[in-house]
Amino acid sequence: MNEDLKRISKFQSWILASRPKTLLAAVVPVVVGSALAINRGKFFLIYSFVALLCSLLIQIGTNFTNDLYDFLKGADNHKRKGPLRVLSSGLISVNEMKVGSILVFFTSFLLGLYLVYACGIVVLIIGIISIIAGIAYTAGPFPLAYNGLGDIFVFMFFGVVGTSGTYFLHLREFSLLSFLTSIPVGALVTNILVVNNYRDIEEDKAAGKNTLAVFLGRNFTRYQFIFLLIASFAIPAILFLLFNFHAWIFLPYLTIPLAYRLVIMLYTLDGLQLNKTLELTAKFSALFGILFAAGLAL
Repeated sequence: MNEDLKRISKFQSWILASRPKTLLAAVVPVVVGSALAINRGKFFLIYSFVALLCSLLIQIGTNFTNDLYDFLKGADNHKRKGPLRVLSSGLISVNEMKVGSILVFFTSFLLGLYLVYACGIVVLIIGIISIIAGIAYTAGPFPLAYNGLGDIFVFMFFGVVGTSGTYFLHLREFSLLSFLTSIPVGALVTNILVVNNYRDIEEDKAAGKNTLAVFLGRNFTRYQFIFLLIASFAIPAILFLLFNFHAWIFLPYLTIPLAYRLVIMLYTLDGLQLNKTLELTAKFSALFGILFAAGLAL
């Protein structure tokens, strides 16, 4: 371990392992689902607050599990282009990470029991499936991220489940409207993964991590990124035309210049340069989500 790593405390190591820059992906679905509930005239702050805590913990647990199994499978090594990983750098041991993952997921489950008590058995089913999916993302006999299913997992759980599930807590229903509202959330969080996998195609291929980018190549991955952007920008127009939302719903269109910049970056940058694209994609996802939530609530 080099001198810089030795100066990192155990507490700081766990903060690094939680990947703070990714946690907005767990916040946006709850915020957007809550905004739609406000629009429909039925909102309970305590439900959204507990849902937010559970969402953050599941995201952190998934990050811990991802670090653990990427390290054990050899996907995280000295050749990686992304941020520092705590296992491959020796900051946290394999056993410590296993215990940390279990504790975080278990805490999320305990908190979620309040929502089960308040909102019904459907919430228990959603919570259990979400935790199992978070573990199965990189663990188990058929890890989703290693078999081209990571994109679908992210879209479903950070988009459809997170947004529609939050809406369900307040209205006790799933609806076409809540599904449509979840599409930009899931699509733009998925784009974070798309950029990550696009950057790591060669390293993932060598490690046997068969992401969708590895399966289908760079051109497809760029088209996928653009398609998810277009789908996200289409939803406010659909809500305005078919569901009579106020013109505030077009607030996310303020991010169009940033979306254009991201596409240009994806076509012109490579290797370590894509870390900046990845960071900006995450910020774009959060900004779009906040503006979208504001448009829904106003």
